[in-house]
Amino acid sequence: MFKELVSTIGYSIEVIGIAVIVIGAAGAILRYGYRHIISVGGKPYVEFRQTMGRSMMVGLEFLVAGDIIRTVVVDHTLPDILGLGLIVIIRTVLVFTIHLELEGHWPWQPKPRQDA
Repeated sequence: MFKELVSTIGYSIEVIGIAVIVIGAAGAILRYGYRHIISVGGKPYVEFRQTMGRSMMVGLEFLVAGDIIRTVVVDHTLPDILGLGLIVIIRTVLVFTIHLELEGHWPWQPKPRQDA
């Protein structure tokens, strides 16, 4: 019974992660369309990429958390643990590349100066 409960919690957290990505993507698309159509100013495409990147990063955190809960508590098989390791590696690479796209520099580099 405990394993079923924890498994359900893990899947629920993953569903939240999927919802965050889908809702974030929909919001980014709607905002981009609105800003592009009425030409509010600014940089609609840059804002679109930032909104998408942020929602993907948060959604990935939920997905990994759900996988960790299910793998550590419910599944103890070697393929499951190796799969979790692969997911964590992929997530790490994605977070670094999304950070580079959003901020324009790697997380360990100082923020580039913007000379006037």
